[in-house]
Amino acid sequence: MLEDVLAAADAAARPWGELPRTERAAALTAVADELDAAADELVPLAQKESHLPEARLRGELVRTTFQLRLFAEQVRAGFEVAEDAPDPDWPPGPRPALRRVHLPIGPVVVFAASNFPFAFSVAGGDTASALAAACPVIVKAHPGHPRLSDATGEVVHRALSRAGAPEGTFAVVHGDENGRSAVLDPRVEAVAFTGSVRGGRALFDLAVSRPKPIPFYGELGSINPVFVTEQAARSRGAEIAAGYVDSFTMGAGQFCTKPGLFVVPAGTGLGSLAAERVREKAAAPLLNERIGAGYRASLGGLVEHEEVRVLVEGADTPEGPAPTLLATTARALLDDGEPLLTECFGPASLVVEYASRDEALAVARALEGQLTGTVHGEDDDEIARPLLTELAARAGRVLWNGWPTGVAVTHAMHHGGPYPATTAPLHTSVGTAATARFLRPVAFQNVPEHLLPA
Repeated sequence: MLEDVLAAADAAARPWGELPRTERAAALTAVADELDAAADELVPLAQKESHLPEARLRGELVRTTFQLRLFAEQVRAGFEVAEDAPDPDWPPGPRPALRRVHLPIGPVVVFAASNFPFAFSVAGGDTASALAAACPVIVKAHPGHPRLSDATGEVVHRALSRAGAPEGTFAVVHGDENGRSAVLDPRVEAVAFTGSVRGGRALFDLAVSRPKPIPFYGELGSINPVFVTEQAARSRGAEIAAGYVDSFTMGAGQFCTKPGLFVVPAGTGLGSLAAERVREKAAAPLLNERIGAGYRASLGGLVEHEEVRVLVEGADTPEGPAPTLLATTARALLDDGEPLLTECFGPASLVVEYASRDEALAVARALEGQLTGTVHGEDDDEIARPLLTELAARAGRVLWNGWPTGVAVTHAMHHGGPYPATTAPLHTSVGTAATARFLRPVAFQNVPEHLLPA
């Protein structure tokens, strides 16, 4: 029962947080080791429930265990501590002895994602970063892979228990009602969610409507625009078009960083070059029927727009939908942006042709918050700096001559962005900075050394 899970998490919060750093780090490493050992059990389950290929899933499991070990290293090193020695001459008045530390916020609810059944799911980055911050975690499993979620949860729970974590440090629950109830429970102190704008916004509103509001870290939606300058189009247009198609069709277009908007200079033929590449791409299955229904609905809305042309129509096949490529103009987007800037989660993307530098910049200024924004240009492009500036105002990660599908798990990564990309643009859900979401700063003033937290 959910009540038992919540009570256990609440009871585990303090003992898990007071466990020495070396022991918590060892527990995270133990989880990684157990997941690696269970790969031959977990990967076939993931294949069956997600329809993703084995090689992709095995690579994703490696990413999952790598990030657990990376967070373990962070725990061993310790989190940031700032100290001020007392100074009677400090202007405008004497300064006390201060130590600013970071303490775990408390039990965290993590909503698993559908498109990454390992790396953003039960033992994914949200879970790993919350555990690293010494917070108990309750995972609300995604309905797209329930058996995998339970199997992964058993591995994580077993590893943590063997490593000495208190009972209640980790649990998996199922069902939308359990997820909603957990967000509203006063014992829960933070929520992390990866999913749709609609679902995330509903949970966000619940989290802030509580008598005691709590942080809600939602990764919701992004179309990840890619801009190509005239110089780049002339010098390497075929290469850019091929890279774009490979990126937006990767994983059947089911990446949150998929480039859904390809903004290119008119008259350079990049749309036609991309279309040739799209026709070579095979159909692939989507994660589940719910994803498929959403994809068909959003794609239908784009296709029916009077200013949209179909460059390649991807047919529905028994294997899944083939990729679709659409096109419009920058002027049409600027005149009627909302329907053309809607995320289409699946193997489809929209080419937008601009007639001038000013029009390209206007498209950038028309964008909402994004996870990523990309520029393909040359070093001496006059438009490069203003484009990068506009994208930096709207995206959490800005790329130069690259592709956004592929998010490095490292210290400097920021996977976030202004709403609707996320509900918390100051934070990342990938990389070691992700733990900051679940740590609360506390300043201790004039407290004797032996009474301070370790």
